[in-house]
Amino acid sequence: MANIKQILIVLATLLVVSTWVPVSFSAQKPVFAARKKDIPFIKCQVCEKLAKELYQQVAKKQAQISPKKITEYQIIEMAENVCNLKKEEADWILKIDVVEQGDKLELVEQDSEGECNSECKTIAQACEEIAGYTDTDIAEFIYSSKPSIDSLVNYLCKDLTDSCRKKPPPVPKDRTPGEAFVPKSSKDAEVEKFLKSMEGVPGASNLKMYSREDVLKVKNFGNDDGDDDDDEDDVDEPHFHSNLAKAMKEKESKTDDWKQKMTKGVKDIGETLKRHAYKISNRMRQWWKRVKAERTNKNLNTGKLEL
Repeated sequence: MANIKQILIVLATLLVVSTWVPVSFSAQKPVFAARKKDIPFIKCQVCEKLAKELYQQVAKKQAQISPKKITEYQIIEMAENVCNLKKEEADWILKIDVVEQGDKLELVEQDSEGECNSECKTIAQACEEIAGYTDTDIAEFIYSSKPSIDSLVNYLCKDLTDSCRKKPPPVPKDRTPGEAFVPKSSKDAEVEKFLKSMEGVPGASNLKMYSREDVLKVKNFGNDDGDDDDDEDDVDEPHFHSNLAKAMKEKESKTDDWKQKMTKGVKDIGETLKRHAYKISNRMRQWWKRVKAERTNKNLNTGKLEL
């Protein structure tokens, strides 16, 4: 009985407080910023890891939906999210530690995810600079050419961008060292995974203002250790438990149906908008190619006339 009361109290409190507590009051972790000056030292390595990660994610998705073929739109979605720390596709960034070795910075992959500090934000920023304006081109190349990992790395890092066309500059001797890599606790990883899975669900953004313990209580429906003794006298407690459990189950079922419908509706709208954006982007690229071709031809013709 006490456990059920605890569930109701936690859910009711979160629901009420979420309507008036400013998000800024909920900051519980220090906010780190990217170290933009470090990007030139790691950009090539980030590009190589980005290409390999995209290749692996596409291969994994293809294996999951086989015998269906992965669509270009699905690959575009991966390319759009692979640098976004709010998305699961960017979790690979959380496993990388930036280590200073002599006059170089090395990206060293760890066994587990770490806390996202300034190094994590720097890698994400470098990743975004590489893929930000080329995600559709990358997706088109992967979809149409089905390249090997090496071919994809060369295309992204040397042809499509200049990330690896030249060696990175030496790291200054007076560079301030970055933070130590701190492995993330299993509970923190669970909370972040839960929040990412709720991305896009109406009202889910309010969960970010709560502590790890609060979110875990909601996620686990209050199954934490506590005093199960009930001080109140219940005349018909077995029937009360049965009826309350039944009512909560029916209510939960209705709520889940509503959430599923809302989530599906939002996703459908998002997918439609992305398809339109993709079509417009392709048309703009084709138009720009024609404009450049016309300018080139015009300059050649002008040069011939002058001769």
